[in-house]
Order: sequence, then structure tokens, then C-alpha cells
Amino acid sequence: MGGAMRFVLYNIRYGTGGGKIHLPINGYLRRTTKNFDCIAEFLHELKPDVAGLVEVDAGSYRSGKNNQAEMIAERLGQYHVYRSKYREGSRTRHIPILNQQGNAFVVRDSGHKETFHYFDRGMKRLVIELEMEHVTIFLIHLALGSRLRHRQLGDLYDLLKDVDKPYLVAGDFNALWGEQEVRLFLAATGLKNAHATDSPSYPSWKPRRHLDFVLHSPGIHIDRCWMPHVQFSDHLPVVCDFTVS
Repeated sequence: MGGAMRFVLYNIRYGTGGGKIHLPINGYLRRTTKNFDCIAEFLHELKPDVAGLVEVDAGSYRSGKNNQAEMIAERLGQYHVYRSKYREGSRTRHIPILNQQGNAFVVRDSGHKETFHYFDRGMKRLVIELEMEHVTIFLIHLALGSRLRHRQLGDLYDLLKDVDKPYLVAGDFNALWGEQEVRLFLAATGLKNAHATDSPSYPSWKPRRHLDFVLHSPGIHIDRCWMPHVQFSDHLPVVCDFTVS
């Protein structure tokens, strides 16, 4: 038995805040100090064993040249794993601000192994695989285009076939049709949705779209899964307490 764990999935939008007028440029240009402190304190109060953070600033002017995952890890007294969401050799890695954008894990346990995978297609390609003693967790942020998303899910299916322990797949799926869009992926992998069906997570001030998912394999029992109604980002966080058997 692997014991009880708490996992938090949160698209933090680079710490730039929610904002009821959603303009993509807001998420690129705002400075983050005040709102980011709220996110860090929120996560500190939750005391997760693992936090999967989507849309993390690794050191642009927005965050005062600081890596947000590293700052959260320091606040929690934990470890962090960060990687750019754009593949090696991508032109995006040479564009200011964009070249500091990625995803990250913040982890209580130092005894873990991380592997970075990249999809063959799309602008956002990163998959972070975090292997712990009793469970493996995959963090993803899928493409905005529906055709690309489906091809990325196919690549993800191939990646998951080699996993030999219970696992979670979590992230911002950008699934505009919610669970209906991922049902074939669930059927093919045997994964289950940790949260109730049709649980909108976006936008945080009036959720209408189910974009953020935590999926789990057999061998993981979900004790509780909920979305705290906080508006530090344009997405709601997902908090899952689970047990690995």
C-alpha cells in the first residue's frame, strides 16, 4: 500500500491573475508579484504531496526574473521540477517572455525521477513524467486546435502503455467539449476521471468549460476530489486526495 497522498493540479496563468475580461495579452504582460503571493499561500495551506503547475513563468520580467516553481517549492519546503513547454530547437524558445514559459511539479519527496517527453506535433508539446515510489504522474497541456489535441492524445496513449505502476494523467486538456472529447481516450486507456462528470473549471469566475482533468488508472482510489472556488488564475485548481494500493 502506497498510503494517502494529496495532488493539486493548477493552471496558474503565469501568476498574472484571473481577470473577467479575458484577453490573452493579459497573461503575457502583467507583473505577478501580488497575485503570485496569493497562489503560493493558497498552495501552502493545501499542503500537497505533489502539485502539478501549468503555465509557469521561469524568469521573465513578469516574475522579477524568478522561477515561480522554485519560489513555490521554497515556500512549501519542497522540491521542484520545471521544463519549457516548447521543444528543443523551437523558434519559440528564442522569443522573449515565451521562452520563459513552461510547466512544473512541486514535490514533497526527494526520491523521485523525472522524464521529459515532447509530442511530435503542436506548439505546446511537453509531457513531464514524475515517477515516485508507488505512483507515476504525467503532467500535460494540450494544443488549442481540436485535431492536434486528438493526435497528441494518441501519442500519449502510446506513452502510457509502458507504465508499470499506478498512475495519474493530469493537466489542462483544452477540451472545449469537456469529457465528451476525451471519452475515447478514457475507453482506450481504462483511465477514470477523478472528479465528477461535467465539472467546469474555466473561467474561474463563472466556470463553463471542463478543461482541467485528473485521470487515474486502476490501483488508485480517489478519496476526495474538488475544485476550490478561488480566482487567482483564469482556471480553477483541482485537489485530489487519493490512496495507492
